Amino acid sequence: MDLMPLLPPPGPELRRRLLLAQDHALARGLVGVHEMGVSPAVDRLLRELAAEGLLKLRMVGYADEGWFRRGDGVPDLADRPGPGDRYALQGVKIYVDGALGSRGAALLQPYSDRPGHTGMFQHEPGELATVVTQAVAHQYQVAAHAIGDAGIRAVLEAMAGARPPADHRLRVEHAQIVDLADIPRFAELGAIASMQPTHATSDMPWAEQRVGAQRLAGAYAWRRFLDAEVPLAFGSDFPVEEVEPTFGLYSAITRQDPQGNPPGGWLPDQRLTLDEALAAFTRGAAYASRREPWAGTLAPGMLADLTCFTGDIFKMAPLELRTAAIRATIVGGEVVAPK
Repeated sequence: MDLMPLLPPPGPELRRRLLLAQDHALARGLVGVHEMGVSPAVDRLLRELAAEGLLKLRMVGYADEGWFRRGDGVPDLADRPGPGDRYALQGVKIYVDGALGSRGAALLQPYSDRPGHTGMFQHEPGELATVVTQAVAHQYQVAAHAIGDAGIRAVLEAMAGARPPADHRLRVEHAQIVDLADIPRFAELGAIASMQPTHATSDMPWAEQRVGAQRLAGAYAWRRFLDAEVPLAFGSDFPVEEVEPTFGLYSAITRQDPQGNPPGGWLPDQRLTLDEALAAFTRGAAYASRREPWAGTLAPGMLADLTCFTGDIFKMAPLELRTAAIRATIVGGEVVAPK
């Protein structure tokens, strides 16, 4: 989803909207955001807000692929932030394929409900490898939107060909329909499955129509990734989905809709425990953004970035967890929400 045309031009209105979006996220317990597809104008404004002390969230930026490729003002090397920084541009967002619902996700075999159609790639043959190699050369972490099994395989092959440093941490964003043979390749490449639990519960009414029952073995396969020791990072994909992390936690542990359907959950063997889901939203997200030395866990010497709930979420029924109230959001030891 290209949101760039929806952004106001640089100036007071863009600043106002960004600060309102920050308030919205903080009120829902977020202490940090991975902002995908950052434009030059948004990058400049986030740097200004951080310098003025107005950026309360910890923001990790991933440059829009077009801006990165044009090179008109994008830093030659990615930022290397420290624990005190509130914003850093450290990666580039690449689009490999489209979405599953619109039958744009690139599949190895045709869609079950559209014979002969295998989706679409966003790059010409060989172009994806060039973009990935350029990003690696400039020390930009690659975050690649890849939903279908063909798109996922293509970015894994492009990264293998780029010969990245061992700790590059390729992020495969969404990774919704993966060929089971490629899950071990994630582990071999050190790639991260950067996934959004609510995608599974949003897509479950029609996903089997798109890919058939057999390919569901690799659909939203959180448990299979964990079992293969693939790093798992969870997020919301806001504004495509709602930003509330509790919605994601609920989806991860139940694989059910807000009414508790289907009974037992959709593809229930891929459900996670609450401990595992929390780890993906915290430690996993910190690892995906290279912040794990100082963020993502509660321990001496770590940043005091905390989401405080009203009540013990480990004692709540799943539907109660989904709507659990946020008592306070704390970033760097400062209570930043409620105001």
